[in-house]
Amino acid sequence: MIGQDGGVPIPPLRRHPVQRRSAERLGRILDACAELLDEMSYEELSTRAVAERANVPIGSVYRFFSNKRAMAEALAHRNLDEYATRITRRLAVMDSGPDGGGGWREAMDVVVDEYLAMKRGAPGFTLIEFGHPVPATGRPEQPNHLVADRLRVLLADRLGSGGTRGGEGDEERLRVAFLLAVEAADALLRLAFRMDPEGDPAIVAETKELLRAYLARVLD
Repeated sequence: MIGQDGGVPIPPLRRHPVQRRSAERLGRILDACAELLDEMSYEELSTRAVAERANVPIGSVYRFFSNKRAMAEALAHRNLDEYATRITRRLAVMDSGPDGGGGWREAMDVVVDEYLAMKRGAPGFTLIEFGHPVPATGRPEQPNHLVADRLRVLLADRLGSGGTRGGEGDEERLRVAFLLAVEAADALLRLAFRMDPEGDPAIVAETKELLRAYLARVLD
């Protein structure tokens, strides 16, 4: 299935909710999973503990997920959807401002800032993020590939003509550039949070500078 903004596929569920009550129950299960991951390790997490925290029968968990790995993967994809929503909302506010939203550099700052906001406040995000510690199952995509692809979709109207002239080679160059940018930012921001529980400001600032300098080779 394709994500809400035409981006990455979402993980298959055993059963997709068709009624509002069923969708709300699925949401409670994922909320409970996220809360528990703030309190314990992934190894300690269990489907029974999630059912108890969500106040649903254990059968309701298994109606949607075959095991805790599938549940954590669904949470990771929900995190990615939430991340995309946050970025879209911020960019819309920028576009409505007096400066008209700015270009790709300002958009990349938003990308970093919204990641930091989720890292600091989203339940369960520290462990799961967009795929960790659970790798993608049964698909070739890895978490950073999914993030890079989603960002290219979200920022398409801000990327200008650099690397997007329509040729196959240009599109491939842009795809690789975004993947490398995401991989580099991922490593540096992890370092920032190892240095400071809130994210070392100096490392965050340097990460933004690195992204601008690298992507300018393709986008300017």
